[in-house]
Amino acid sequence: MTAFPSVAVIGFGTMGQAISAGLVEAGGFPPEQIHPADPNHKALAARAAALGLSMATGAVEAAKASEVVLLCVKPKEIGPVLTELGKGGALDHHPLVISIAAGVTLAALESHVPAGTPVVRAMPNTACSVHQGMVVLSPGQAASEDHLAKARSLFEPIARVMNLEEKHFDAVTALSGSGPAFIFVILEALAEGGVQCGLPRGVAQELAAQMTLGAATMALQSGKHPAALKDEVTTPAGCTIAGLLVLEDGRLRSTIARGIEHAARVAGGLGK
Repeated sequence: MTAFPSVAVIGFGTMGQAISAGLVEAGGFPPEQIHPADPNHKALAARAAALGLSMATGAVEAAKASEVVLLCVKPKEIGPVLTELGKGGALDHHPLVISIAAGVTLAALESHVPAGTPVVRAMPNTACSVHQGMVVLSPGQAASEDHLAKARSLFEPIARVMNLEEKHFDAVTALSGSGPAFIFVILEALAEGGVQCGLPRGVAQELAAQMTLGAATMALQSGKHPAALKDEVTTPAGCTIAGLLVLEDGRLRSTIARGIEHAARVAGGLGK
């Protein structure tokens, strides 16, 4: 194995592009070590070229030339893609197969690859596109610690990486994978409040976004419970507690928590 493993990126959509860009721009990967493949390869050739990459003519070609096969396709496409790779002999050399498809279990993945092929499930989120993502990994039966370390090395340039048992993946998909959409709704609402109070919309959006980034950084770096950080901002008879009581009247916390719960249930059925 070379210092930088050769990687086939099967599916060059939003996440495939984000991961590839992270490998090249933040991870120092030589572009020639990355082989993107997508049915729309002609339309995506310009984006690949901007990263110094050349689109492969097909998934089989890309996988045959790679030590790692990164599946960045939709859950319903996993079976057909792996079947195509298997028929083409593209997995006969037992590359590390990493799937980011929500709801597709390790058992389902392993049923479509040659026996003994190492498989890892990964759940990234769209913040990987700005190198501030979160990625959770879970290894299959044939995946060793070395395989898991190789998987981590692909995502660490663009994300915080965590290993978890697969039984948690539906919850991870809901909280971390879908979570950015929930945060964007909250950001929009915060900015709307600022606009209602007279702030220009652009100013309100920037204040809300930077405030959220700073608050999240405080939570990560301090290790404190969010409730403790909240109390540090909330002075007696102040404006913060007045606003918090209105949010409690609207059942904001239980509504968000139930939203995560419902998204997790749906995530569990995506691969079926």
